[in-house]
Amino acid sequence: MTTINIQFTLFSAFYSPLISTMSAGFLQAEGLQPEWSVSKPGVSAIAALADGSAHVVQSALSQGFGPLSKGETPDTTHFAQVNEMDGFFITARQPDPDFSWDKLEGSDAVLFGGGQPLAMFKYACHKAGIDYDRINAINPGGAADVDRAFREGQGQYVQQQGPFPQQLEADGIGHIVAQVGKQIGRCGFSSLAANRDWLETDMAAAFIRAYRKTRAYMNETPATDIARAEKPYFPTIDEAALADCIATYQQLGCWSPHVEITPEAFEATLDIFQYNGLINERYAYDQVCTLPPEGL
Repeated sequence: MTTINIQFTLFSAFYSPLISTMSAGFLQAEGLQPEWSVSKPGVSAIAALADGSAHVVQSALSQGFGPLSKGETPDTTHFAQVNEMDGFFITARQPDPDFSWDKLEGSDAVLFGGGQPLAMFKYACHKAGIDYDRINAINPGGAADVDRAFREGQGQYVQQQGPFPQQLEADGIGHIVAQVGKQIGRCGFSSLAANRDWLETDMAAAFIRAYRKTRAYMNETPATDIARAEKPYFPTIDEAALADCIATYQQLGCWSPHVEITPEAFEATLDIFQYNGLINERYAYDQVCTLPPEGL
């Protein structure tokens, strides 16, 4: 077995297409033994590519915008999609089958304080026709801090990726009322990135073979089976809550079967970041993305 080092920027069931390369044995079947880690809060996994501690990372297309804005060519490239939609949920304290986004105005909401999660949320508010500035935002920190703050009583609403909202429901603490992805539509939300020279290696070819099989598995396999295999990666999450989360993402369609990042998804991401004033020009697809290796 050859060790392949994988790093996540955020770790949640939303990234199951990468988690399941490990949990369902697809990497191992290609002779790759995965070692995985999560980057420190506020640090992109791209840094692990730069220092050589990871071969492939879960990232976001927007990680390529920073170097380009400085006139630099990124050393890394985004070669495959993980999610084609935002995977955050809005959870309320009380059940609300008649929830509408305008109810967020004037409310206290525990939200991510920056980066892509905030940019996407603001764009969703724009698409919903509400004023983000009228929300009383509470920004406690990273994913664990957000979960802890809501559990301790802060906020009427909370923004989280699955399976944490599903666990809130299981614990009787919250009730999911909306999905941000439905408000925004398809975009290049999260991706797999690597150094360009690694994509020419036999390891990269083996990885992409495993990843193509995993994407088919994500769409063809019952959520209960996927959750059972992934449960060791989520020791604090009930298996039923994890299965509920995975089924919801399957229904959302964020794990479309194709592996490549489409130009349409890339352009949608540019729209979102341009709306937020986070980019001053529209970059070309091949400045950030490349097609995955053939894996033959």
